[in-house]
Parts: sequence; structure tokens; C-alpha cells
Amino acid sequence: MEFSIVIKEIRQECFLSQQEFADELGVSFSTVNRWEKSKAIPNYQTMKRLIAYCKRLKVDYKNLEEAWKETKNGIDTH
Repeated sequence: MEFSIVIKEIRQECFLSQQEFADELGVSFSTVNRWEKSKAIPNYQTMKRLIAYCKRLKVDYKNLEEAWKETKNGIDTH
């Protein structure tokens, strides 16, 4: 599954706006917006925070990890 779809599903499952989700993860609104539009993906440190956030809320993140790994191999994030 595409990372942008998975990240949006997780955000919506938590009933958060893009701004609220960004605040929870310590990133900007534009960062979350770019993730959801397939313009960027999180770096390793941000993924660790995102997974920790999902674990804390007991949100399934397995699809997120898989999609991130697949996308990381196809998108240069630097």
C-alpha cells in the first residue's frame, strides 16, 4: 500500500487534522501535507517518533512500516 494513503489513514483514525498530527509528531503542517500528497516521506528519526506515537495509542502501524520501506527505496528524501 502507498505510504501517503497509510499515513492519512492513521491520522484520520486518530481523529486529527494535519496540523494536530504535525504537532503530535513535532513536524510542520506542510510536512504532513507533503507526506499525504506523496511529495516526501519521513526520515528515520521521524519514523521512530511516528511508530512510538502509534504504539502509545495502540494504532496498527505495520502497513506504515512496510509502505515506508518500499517508498524509501524509490524516493530520495534528501
